[in-house]
Amino acid sequence: MAAFDPWDPAFLADPYPSYADLRGKGRVHFYEPTRQWLVPHHADVSALLRERRLGRTYQHRFSHEDFGRTAPPAEHEPFHTLNDHGMLDLEPPDHTRIRRLVSKAFTPRTVEQLKPYVSRLAGELVDQLVQKGGGDLLTDVAEPLPVAVIAEMLGIPEADRAPLRPWSADICGMYELNPPQDVAARAVRASVEFSGYLRELIAERRETPGDDLISGLIAAHDEDDRLTEQEMISTCVLLLNAGHEATVNATVNGWYALFRNPDQLAALRADHTLVPSAIEELMRYDTPLQLFERWVLDDIEIDGTTIPRGAEIAMLFGSANHDPAVFQAPEKLDLARKDNPHISFSAGIHYCIGAPLARIELAASMTALLEKAPALALAAEPERKPNFVIRGLEGLAVEV
Repeated sequence: MAAFDPWDPAFLADPYPSYADLRGKGRVHFYEPTRQWLVPHHADVSALLRERRLGRTYQHRFSHEDFGRTAPPAEHEPFHTLNDHGMLDLEPPDHTRIRRLVSKAFTPRTVEQLKPYVSRLAGELVDQLVQKGGGDLLTDVAEPLPVAVIAEMLGIPEADRAPLRPWSADICGMYELNPPQDVAARAVRASVEFSGYLRELIAERRETPGDDLISGLIAAHDEDDRLTEQEMISTCVLLLNAGHEATVNATVNGWYALFRNPDQLAALRADHTLVPSAIEELMRYDTPLQLFERWVLDDIEIDGTTIPRGAEIAMLFGSANHDPAVFQAPEKLDLARKDNPHISFSAGIHYCIGAPLARIELAASMTALLEKAPALALAAEPERKPNFVIRGLEGLAVEV
């Protein structure tokens, strides 16, 4: 069994045995290479996600110096400006103000109205895959579906969408643990280019509003809800990144898990009503977001260990989703699992605002593949991305 080592290919291939080892050794562990406190148990992760002594940022209360941290390198500034003004990395009251405004675009009614569009698009993508006799499930179906949906919501013209996924992938590289210099440089470049594009698009929407989310954000006249231009840019980037990273990886991780569990795939093919519970189980079984970080704003105690202000806690979602204290036979893929309180969409004030839309997208692509490609099979063993935090595959070659 590989020890907890987020840079070890053996660990990345299958981190779940290492998580079991961590859970067995205690509730909290200091990990020197990243200077973080690892939390592997479901009960602790779930409680800490709701804990107000932790924050995604500390800058609403402390300077870097006061908090005992070093400011990021000056050359990374474009990434941090973009990242630090999005609601995922803000705390109340700014988080509350931005989330209240964005949540208007994600009401149950709005999301439900997107269903026909999502289903039609998923069907068209799968039809193209079938006509070719197969292809890469990642680039042919998993990526284009959520990118198109969130771009449609934001009002990004079809002709402008090609760079969205590469920009997003480069920016998300910065969320890995201790990202190397070349990864950081790509994230900075993508932040500059993506921000520049959105600044121009926002200016266009100010002149000519449309029926889209960017126009809606501009039109918010309530002083409490008004966004600065930077908040608007950061919000759009966050929605695009979060709006498809999880969905893309949940799709390919999920289908790869199905191919490796043929009994469960056969059960799903025989009974399509399993799709909703299958989606929840696949997100639990191979979690797209393995780790979520929070800063300790005031001293906190876990199992007799005091974690001081200024420390960073890494909540291991992948481990929590395999905790036998919560999930019976957690290493077994069970698409009919009834009791499934996975935390793949987080919890507390940072619960994923797009979770209902992600579920619709995952259900649409899975249903289309089950109906239109009933004999879908793995054509080659996939290569896993060398990432830990955002867990995915380089591609998933399939034949129909």
